[in-house]
Amino acid sequence: MDALGALLTGPRARGAFLLRSVFDPPWAIRIQDEAPLTVLTMVRGEGWIVPDHRPAVRLGPGDLAIVRGPEPYQVADHPAREPQVVIHPGQVSTDPTGGELCEELHQGVRMWGERPDAEHVLISGTYQMPGEVTERLLRTLPTVVLLTAEEWRSPLLPLLEEELARDEPGQQVVLDRLLDLLLISALRTWLSRSAAEAPAWYRAHGDPVVGPALQLLHSDPGRPWTVARLAAEVGASRAALARRFTELVGEPPMAYLTGWRLALAADLLTGPDATLASVARQVGYGSAFALSAAFKRVRGVSPADHRTLSQAEPAR
Repeated sequence: MDALGALLTGPRARGAFLLRSVFDPPWAIRIQDEAPLTVLTMVRGEGWIVPDHRPAVRLGPGDLAIVRGPEPYQVADHPAREPQVVIHPGQVSTDPTGGELCEELHQGVRMWGERPDAEHVLISGTYQMPGEVTERLLRTLPTVVLLTAEEWRSPLLPLLEEELARDEPGQQVVLDRLLDLLLISALRTWLSRSAAEAPAWYRAHGDPVVGPALQLLHSDPGRPWTVARLAAEVGASRAALARRFTELVGEPPMAYLTGWRLALAADLLTGPDATLASVARQVGYGSAFALSAAFKRVRGVSPADHRTLSQAEPAR
């Protein structure tokens, strides 16, 4: 697996919050739900995404935006609009004074707002728990990723809109997978289009020495790699590989491998049958103790605490 493929295996929605918001201008919603990632697309009308302390981003009809949390932001029909609704953790909605609005704005199956045929329709899909989206993916993204309707079209958008209106057994699982596919497709397009904004490791894949080295590390992280062994595999000297890798990726090969191994371990630990020992073997650590020590040193929490946080049920 290459680095991009490994990155894009990360999104796994579990009971994601998906909703059609329907409003007539003027409208403004302040989002302070602390969610790690949200996908927004305008089905009808236009809106603005206004992060705190960052420039506003226009969201036109058919545009798609990926917003990285947990910092608050606003979505509105005008960037200067005062919020009428505030979204809190657990997707609890209130007015600016704290009065609850969930029942008042309910318009049917996964629809919320003023009236079903409102002038503006916004679809949002929210990953609510950190374990659903890897930290490695989140670190890759700017605050807002925008793909306009002109540069990116996907058959997934009308399919998601259609599925949102259904209320059938297993529907949440269908919506979760559609959201994952939509996010993955959008990220792949953004990374290939936005070389200047893409992370260094992504740009380094085009290098004839560092690119193959990255692919080896990602495809076989459990192998007992050394810089010398990696250099031999890609046909370069140890010094040349170390220098070139650090220059293009921003850190030495073994530091990068440690980060990748621990990111992979963090994902694997969320599996229902995963043990610390089995994960350690998969990612190249000789024992559960060695993995636990490295995990806590680099990530600041023990594997057990990470698992507890990642598997916690989203607040409703």
